[in-house]
Amino acid sequence: MRDDCPQGERLPGSRRGAVPAYVWALPPVALLGLVFLYPLALVVQQSVRPDEGGTSLQPYADVFGSASFREALGTTVWLAVGATVGCLVLGFALALIIAFVPFPGGKAVARFIDVFLSFPSFLITLALLFIYGTKGMANGLWTDATGAGGDGPFQFLTTPWGVLLAEITYFTPFVMRPLLAAFSQIDTAQLEVASSLGARPLRVVRQVILPEALPALAAGGSLVLVMCLNEFGIVLFTGAKDVTTLPMLVYSKAMLESDYPAACVVAVVNIAISVGLYGLYRVVSRRAGA
Repeated sequence: MRDDCPQGERLPGSRRGAVPAYVWALPPVALLGLVFLYPLALVVQQSVRPDEGGTSLQPYADVFGSASFREALGTTVWLAVGATVGCLVLGFALALIIAFVPFPGGKAVARFIDVFLSFPSFLITLALLFIYGTKGMANGLWTDATGAGGDGPFQFLTTPWGVLLAEITYFTPFVMRPLLAAFSQIDTAQLEVASSLGARPLRVVRQVILPEALPALAAGGSLVLVMCLNEFGIVLFTGAKDVTTLPMLVYSKAMLESDYPAACVVAVVNIAISVGLYGLYRVVSRRAGA
């Protein structure tokens, strides 16, 4: 019997047995809700349930009125902003060298940037401890060279400046990666024309390269800012006891003081800041194409 139905067309009723598309989306959505959204809802719920019982916003009032929260919030913000600025400056300079200054092993260095992104943050912190720690290489070389006693002059790693150095060291490749992608799209003919017209290297960077790199800088900087706000391992492994960020305050309230409502309040604040900044990062990334 000849099939009179044109190729590519379906007979009426042939889709009656098809499973609606939304049905296929239900399992992953349910899994996401169970694994992520449900625990998050529990955190929000616990933040409005004081130890005395009932439902109240008193935990928020207590936390917002405490000096420890204000200090942790200020420390978190200035460390995140400082690390972001440092990563932008250092990442832009290093990306310029890798992209436009020929040197042996340049391609290997560019590939290593991708590998570096997979390293855990505490690994970089441990490396810095081996170099600048109390018993690190720098202090050892100093005492061997001078014969001085004590632990040596390099004791900054357990201060806010040591945390800042560790965060800049770890997060700079997250700025370099989108920058290298943006630099690869720049037509070298533009640079040659600018140089042939007598433009100095700094002027070429300012007027030709920098405008093309601004979207990538914004995307990388936004990502670093979000990650620095939530960084826990670096602060913990540096041993900076006087440096309390919002993630460290959550750990302190929950694990050391067993004050779970206060810990959940701080966590909710941290999540709200992070989600807002992540939304900004997505907008910037979409415009940058990164």
